[in-house]
Amino acid sequence: MFRSFFLSRRWALWAWGGLFVLIAMVFITVQQTVRLNAWYGEFYDLLQKPEQAGGLDKFWGFMEQFAWIAFPYMLLRSLETYLASHYAFRWRQAMTELYLPRWQRTFYTVEGASQRIQEDCMRFARQTENLGLGLVRAVLTLVSFIPILWGLSKGMAIVWLQFEGSLFWVALTTALGGTVLAWFVGIRLPGLEYNNQKTEAALRKTLVYAEDDRSRMDLSQALSLFTGVRLNNFRLFNHYAYFNLWSNFYSQTMIIFPYLLMGPSLFTGLITLGVIQQVSNAFGKVNDAFSYLIERWTDITELRSIYKRLSEFEKGLA
Repeated sequence: MFRSFFLSRRWALWAWGGLFVLIAMVFITVQQTVRLNAWYGEFYDLLQKPEQAGGLDKFWGFMEQFAWIAFPYMLLRSLETYLASHYAFRWRQAMTELYLPRWQRTFYTVEGASQRIQEDCMRFARQTENLGLGLVRAVLTLVSFIPILWGLSKGMAIVWLQFEGSLFWVALTTALGGTVLAWFVGIRLPGLEYNNQKTEAALRKTLVYAEDDRSRMDLSQALSLFTGVRLNNFRLFNHYAYFNLWSNFYSQTMIIFPYLLMGPSLFTGLITLGVIQQVSNAFGKVNDAFSYLIERWTDITELRSIYKRLSEFEKGLA
C-alpha cells in the first residue's frame, strides 16, 4: 500500500514533492487562521465601543484586513483540495498497477478481489490522504495556537482557573477525556465496517456474474446475501447512532464551554469582548486539534477496515 507509491522511482516526485507542497499549503492556511484570531480581538473591542473617535473609519479598515486574510485563505484551501484529489488518484494508480499483474499471476483465491482492487484502493488512498492532511493541520494548529491560548489564560475570574496556562490545560483535559470515551463508545465499529464491506462484496460478486449470464444467478442465494447485507447495515446503524449522539453532544458542549469559563471575567471587567472572542476562537482551534480523532472517528473506522482488507489481499498475492 505504501511502498508502491512512496518507494517507487516513478512516483517519487508526486509522493514526496506533492506531500511537501500540500503540507506547505496547510502551514500557510493555519497561519492565516492565527492572523484571523488576532483580528477577532481588535474588531470585537471596536464593536464594544463603537462611539470612539474614528470608529467608522476603523470599522472599514477592519473589513479590508479581513478580506486580505479570508480570500487568500479560501483560494489556498480550494487549491489544496484540488491538488489533494490528484495526489490521492496517483496513489491509487500506483497501487492498482502493482496489484493487477500480481493478481493475474497468482492462483490463490481472494474473496472480493475485484472490489479490493477497484474500490478499496480508491478509498484507501483518498481516506489516508484526507486523514493525513487533517492530522498535519491539527498538529500545526496546536503549535500555532497553544502559545496564544496560554497567554489568554491570564485574567480569569474563576478561582480554580487562576494558574498559568489554565485554558490550555482545560482544553487538553476535555479533549483527551472525550477521545478516550469515543474509543470505548465506538470500539465495535471497525469490525462492523469490515463485515459490512465483506457482505457487500459477496452480493456484488453474484450480481456481476448475473450481468454476463442471468441463468448463473441463484435468486434465493442473492436474496439471502442481501439479507446478510441488511442485517449488518442495521447493526452498523444502531452502533453509529449512539456514537453520533456522543460526538454531537461533545462538539456542541465545546462550543459553549469557553464562554462558561470566560463569562465571569467579562462581566467583572477583567477582560473585553475582543478577548473573549479570541479565547473562544483559540480554545475552539486547540480543542478541535486535540479532538481530531473524535471528529474523524467514522473516517478512521472506515480506513481501518479498508487497511485490513488490503492487507489480507497483499498476503494472498504473496
